[in-house]
Order: sequence, then C-alpha cells, then structure tokens
Amino acid sequence: MIGMIASNDWKSARENRVAMANLRKRNNIMKKLPAVFFVALCLLLRAVAAESVCPISTGPDATVLKDGKPFRAVGINFFDCFLRVLKNPDDASCDAGFKTLAEHHVPFARFCATGFWPSDMKLYQTNRVEYFRRFDIVVKAAEKHGVGLVPSLFWHFSCVPDLVGEPMDQWGNLQSKTHAWMREYVREVVTRYRGSQAVWAWEFGNEFSLAANLPNAKEHRPPVHPTLGTAATRSERDDFTFAMARIAFTEFGKAVRQHDSKRLIFTGDSFPRLSAWHQEHENKWTNDTKEQFQAMLEKVNPDPISGIGVHAYEDDDQRMVWVAETAKKMNKPAFVGEFGAQKETPEQAAKFHRLLKAITDSGIPLAAVWVFDLKNQPDFTIVPGSPRAYQLDAISEWNRKFSAP
Repeated sequence: MIGMIASNDWKSARENRVAMANLRKRNNIMKKLPAVFFVALCLLLRAVAAESVCPISTGPDATVLKDGKPFRAVGINFFDCFLRVLKNPDDASCDAGFKTLAEHHVPFARFCATGFWPSDMKLYQTNRVEYFRRFDIVVKAAEKHGVGLVPSLFWHFSCVPDLVGEPMDQWGNLQSKTHAWMREYVREVVTRYRGSQAVWAWEFGNEFSLAANLPNAKEHRPPVHPTLGTAATRSERDDFTFAMARIAFTEFGKAVRQHDSKRLIFTGDSFPRLSAWHQEHENKWTNDTKEQFQAMLEKVNPDPISGIGVHAYEDDDQRMVWVAETAKKMNKPAFVGEFGAQKETPEQAAKFHRLLKAITDSGIPLAAVWVFDLKNQPDFTIVPGSPRAYQLDAISEWNRKFSAP
C-alpha cells in the first residue's frame, strides 16, 4: 500500500510538471501571438489598400466608372516612354512628355511596358533592381502630372517566346516556358504598381489576333533578327492561331486577377480582320457577316479579360457600332486602344475627325490616339507645334466636354 501511494504521488508530480510545462509553452505562444497577428494585419491592410487604389472600374451596360459616375476619356499612345529610359538611363524625357499631356487635358497614355525586342530585355534578365528603377521613373512621372497609364505588358507578339527559346505555338501551352515567363512578369509588374493611382488598366499586348490563322501564314511569320535576340529561323510552329490567342489572353487575365481584383484588363487587339471568322473556320479571306464579326469579337475577349479592345485606322462607323453592341451584350467596356490619321493632308485631318466622331457617337467609353512624340514614325507622331498638333487640340476639347465624371 505504501509503495502504491508513493508511485501515485510520483505519477501525480510528473503529471503536474508536464502540465506546468505545457502551460508555460501556451503562455509563451500567447505572448507572441499579438505581434504575429499585428504583422499579419499590417500586411493584409497594405494589400487591401493597394487593391483599393483603382481610378476607373467597370459599370453597368459596358460603361466605365470614375468616382462612382459614368466616365469617358480619350487618351494617347505614348509608345516609347518606357523604352527610352530602358535603353538610356539618363533619358528622363517622359517627365516632360507627361507634363505636356497634362497641359493638353490628355487623361491617360497607353505604352509599351516591356522591351520590344528580346535584346531590350537584357537588363531585366541581369539586373531587375535597375530595370524596375527605370520603370519607376515612368510611373512616378505619370503620377506627378496626374496622367493615367495603360501598360501593355507583352507588346511584340514573338518577344517572350524568343526570350525563352520557344516557337510561337507555346503561347497555346499552359505548361510552356513562355507562359511561366509571362506569369512571373505579370506578378512583378502588377504587385509593384497596383498601388499607383496612375495605373488605369492592364493590357496583354499589341494586336496579337491580326497574326492569327492567316491563309498565307508562311509569308507572315515573326521577323528574324538574331542580333536583336530573335530565333535564327522560323517554322510552321510559329504560325499563330486564334486558339493560341484565346489561351494566352485567358491565362494573362487569370495571372493579373491573382494580384489585382479590380482593374480593367484588355487584350490590346485590333478590330478582327474583315475575314477573321472565315480564316479560323475555312482558311479563307471571305468577308464575315455582322454575326460572324461579333462572334469573333466575343471569342477573342474571353473572361477574365474585362474589356473589349479594338484599334481603328479606317472609316468604319458600322463596325464601331457593332463593337458597342457586343460590349453591352458582354457587359465589357470597349477600348479603342489606337486610332489616328497618317500625314498632315486635309483628307487625313478629316478622317481623324470622322474616327473621333464615330467613337463619340457609338458611346465607347475609352480611346487613345496614335501616337505622341514617336520620332521613328514621322507620319504619325503628334507633338505641340507639329502639323498634327490639331489632334492634341481636338482630344483636349473632347475631354473637356465628355470626360468630367
């Protein structure tokens, strides 16, 4: 009996020691929890604050909202505002450019947000800190002057596949190096700039679908310039298709939505070619009907792409109306990401005004004229005092009339 009591006392003492040790562990954990929770809360609040900065958003019936009210705006393409400083760290001319745009009441600019050729991306591959320091210069200049931005992340359609050593068909392969590179770049750019009031929307690239399902595709494969980092040769695997485009657009939208749940997302496409439906289904240049045109417009703007992108350089009032109809059906606001007139003839000036009127009459909420201060396109470039400065005056007047939210 005495032995049993001693044994029980020993067991009880051991259990007490274990209980006290567990209690001390719990107390230590509880002491640490407030700091852990505080850090987590700060990170959460910072993410929420970044997400809340969204200058424009989708409204009902394919409208765009700013400050909760229907909003329309005509901006401009400032194509090389980033390319300039990417190629020359001492080139800060984008600041003066945004200042000029602000003075002319141009509310936003669309621009190339990577290098055009693979060789332009050498800095990104070797020194990302410096690469984004230069990118910051553009974003901060836009913020300084109150100009919005629509960065087009993959402007030239063969740049990314060439960077990773793959043919164009890998835009259609979710497991490809092309898609992995795309997702990584989206993550870095979107998480870095989603807190900027300057960023209005995200865009995939420039006119990818114009290269899709061409009956003479062999004659229009991506250019070969090995000194600029392209592939040395091309093959049928570089013949782009609408199926590849839809996969690329969808995956880009998903990648953006992982990091930014609110901003508009556009493809950067042009009008579908007049024969786009027949190209995909019959490999022919036969002109499409209205119904076929609108069907293709829907197919090349898949969810989670949240807007409809088109570019317009020809008088095409009818198709502009069809775009507006499709936009309302899909409840995706349309963006005429490029429109304009070449040279400075009276006929071209009249054409510019007709295009601007067609955009106005269709009710399309966003458009951007081509192109501001682009020296290698003298027939299109628009700067104050130039023969095409009337276009700056025209969109300035347009924004004063229609852009107030």
